[in-house]
Amino acid sequence: EENITVTEDFSRVDNTYQVDAEVCIMFTDFGKMQNFCNLLTEKLGTAVTISPPHFYHTPEAIDTLRRQVCVAAVGNTRQKAQEVCRLFGQSLGKPLLIKEEETKEWGGHMDSYLPRSPDSLTLQERIHNATAYASSRVFAVFEIKGKENRRNKLL
Repeated sequence: EENITVTEDFSRVDNTYQVDAEVCIMFTDFGKMQNFCNLLTEKLGTAVTISPPHFYHTPEAIDTLRRQVCVAAVGNTRQKAQEVCRLFGQSLGKPLLIKEEETKEWGGHMDSYLPRSPDSLTLQERIHNATAYASSRVFAVFEIKGKENRRNKLL
């Protein structure tokens, strides 16, 4: 409910009253927004006008994206190190050092040569322009364990 703003305008036309309402809703799920818009259109028909959506990312969402990308980079690094160890008949131990060396963030076609007004963009172009991307480069050092003899494991 804190993500909904309603503005109503009452007016008298001849002997009747007319109510115009503007409802602004902040959605965090694109699918739910589409379903809600479809429901309104289905139930109210031409009595409702749905404006194109405005997309943006909260600072919290961008921070979550940064963390997820860094964790994924560390996971990828560990997986690659594990594959190299297997190649040499070794096993990967615990991490000794993990350091995030570089992070990059970018979004959509912000460097487009032909600036267009936001209202002239298609929904797909709006989504693309609002999509946030991030990358993380990490450095990791892992302990390498020699393969234990099977005979020693049985004892």
